Amino acid sequence: MANTKHQIVIVGAGSGGIMVAANALRKRKNLDIAIIDPADFHYYQPAWTLVSADVYDYEKTKRPMEKYIPKGAKWIKDKVAELDPDNNQVKLASGDTVSYDYLVMSPGLQNRPDLVEGLAETLGKNNVCSVYTDPLYAKEVLMNFKSGNGLFTFPDTPLKCPGAPQKVAYLVSDRLNKKSILNHGAKVIYAFPGGICFGVEPFKTRLYEINEERGIVLKHAYSLVKIDGPNKKAYYKQTKTENADGGPITMNDPNNEIKETETEDGLKVIDCEVCHLAPPQRAFEWVQKSKLAHQDGPDKGWMKVDQFTMQNPDYSNVFGVGDTIAVPTARTGAAIRKQAPVVVDNILALIDGKPITSHHYNGYSSCPLVTGKGRMLLAEFGYGGKRMSDPLLSKFVDTSREKWTMWLLKKYGLPFIYWNKMLKGKMMD
Repeated sequence: MANTKHQIVIVGAGSGGIMVAANALRKRKNLDIAIIDPADFHYYQPAWTLVSADVYDYEKTKRPMEKYIPKGAKWIKDKVAELDPDNNQVKLASGDTVSYDYLVMSPGLQNRPDLVEGLAETLGKNNVCSVYTDPLYAKEVLMNFKSGNGLFTFPDTPLKCPGAPQKVAYLVSDRLNKKSILNHGAKVIYAFPGGICFGVEPFKTRLYEINEERGIVLKHAYSLVKIDGPNKKAYYKQTKTENADGGPITMNDPNNEIKETETEDGLKVIDCEVCHLAPPQRAFEWVQKSKLAHQDGPDKGWMKVDQFTMQNPDYSNVFGVGDTIAVPTARTGAAIRKQAPVVVDNILALIDGKPITSHHYNGYSSCPLVTGKGRMLLAEFGYGGKRMSDPLLSKFVDTSREKWTMWLLKKYGLPFIYWNKMLKGKMMD
C-alpha cells in the first residue's frame, strides 16, 4: 500500500472534475493536481437523448479518458473506497491512500434501479429502457414503437439532467405524429411525481401547450413503485392532490383514453407496450457514509456545500461540484460549467491566504429541451426557479420558443464546445 500526497485532489474525471482541473491549470500552471477515476472513457451524456431518436451516433459520445486528463495533472486510475476528511485523506479500493491540501468532490452519482421493485430485473429487456443506462437499447425499443401505450416516467429522487425523460417523450411523439399514428393506435404517456411537468416560466407554459397539441397524456403526482416487465405493467402511487401552485392536480386525459386499474392497496396500474424511465439516482455509498454528506433531511446522503461558494461548511479545504452536491438547482452540465470556475477561484484564494467572498455561484443551470427533430427551446434559470437567460444569446433569439437554430446548437454547437472548450477549462467564467 502506498501513500501519496498532492496539493489538490479531485475525485471524479467526469465533466466537473476535468473542468476544475483544466481551468485551475490554465490559471496557475504550477499546481500539483491529481484526479482519481477508474474509467477508460469519457462520455458526452447530453447527446444520449438524441441517440435514442437515431439522430446522433453513440460512438461520437465516447472518447478515451486519457485524451482529456489535463496536461500537468496526475491521473490515479482507481476507485474511491472511503473519505477521511479529518485526516485529509482519500482511501482507494487498491488499499492506497491519497492525501491532500484541498479536495474537490466531483464523482457524479449512481443509477439505482434496485430502488423500484422489479426494475433491476427487467431494465434493458422486455421493452423497458433508459437513456441513462443504455441509449442504444433505448433506440432499439423506441424506434420500433408503433402501437399501444408508450410510458415515459420520472423517478422520485433527484436526477441529473431532469429534462431528459420529457425530451425522450417529445422525440417519440414527434416521430409518431409525423407518421400519423400518434393517438391513432399509439399513445404517449408522461408520468412524474411532481405537481407540474416543468417549473420555470415561460418554458412551463410552452411545454404544456406542446403536450396538449400532441395529446400527450400527463400523469401528475405519479411515483413509480413497481414494474412488471414480462407482463408490461407499471405500478404507481399517487403522491399528492395539489400542484406546486396550490391548485388541484389534473390529468391531461379528458377522454379517459388510458385505462387504469387499481390494486387493493391503492396503486395505479398502467399497461405499457414500451417503457422508458429514468432510474432512481443516489450519491455513491462512500459519499453517503462520509462526514461530507448530509446526515438527515431531504438532502440526506448528498454532499453538503455552501450553495454560493461550493465549500463544505464543516471542512474549509473541501469543495464540491456537479451531480453529487446538494444545491437547489438542476443537475446539468450547464450548472457544472458555472460551478467549476467558482471552485477554482475559491481554492486559489485560499492558497493565497485570501477570503473567498468574491467568487459566487448564482444557481445558473439550463436544459436544452428538444421537443422534436429539428426543434428545441433552451430553458435557463437560477436559484429560486427564476429565468436567467444568456445576455448575448437572448439578443438574437427567443429561447422559450422552438427554433431550428436551437436544434443546431444542441446537435452540433454544444458537443463542439464541450469537447474543445469546456473540457479544456475555457468558456466557463
